[in-house]
Amino acid sequence: MALDLSGVRRVVEGLLDDGLQLWRDVDDDSGDELDEETGELRPASQTSMPLWEGSGAVVRPGQLSVTPPLDGAVASLSAPTAYQGLLPLSAPQVMVNDVLSVSRSVRDEQLVGRRFRVAEVAVGTYAVVRVVRLEVIG
Repeated sequence: MALDLSGVRRVVEGLLDDGLQLWRDVDDDSGDELDEETGELRPASQTSMPLWEGSGAVVRPGQLSVTPPLDGAVASLSAPTAYQGLLPLSAPQVMVNDVLSVSRSVRDEQLVGRRFRVAEVAVGTYAVVRVVRLEVIG
């Protein structure tokens, strides 16, 4: 007998309140272009194609990263670029180096406009949501 989690999936997907866009580089070159006038890195527009747009969430997992020991003591600090992306199961399969951009966020306005590189796709897939590890771009 299979467990029906469709109701739970609807509730969890209702909590995914960030507007996200998923991009993939078609020529496998995930580098950004330098705007020499402003000094800003911008996504290479010709090589990226949008894969998906919808609701998801970008969250800080509270993950700790170990820093090198200092005089024999080991300190664990929050990784400044550690984020997780929560995507609905209806989103396409994500690959390492895909780019996730945030178009709106109810929980954290500072996320709007930020871009994240998918660093790991095997973090977890639960019966209701897909979890990927993200790193901040720029």
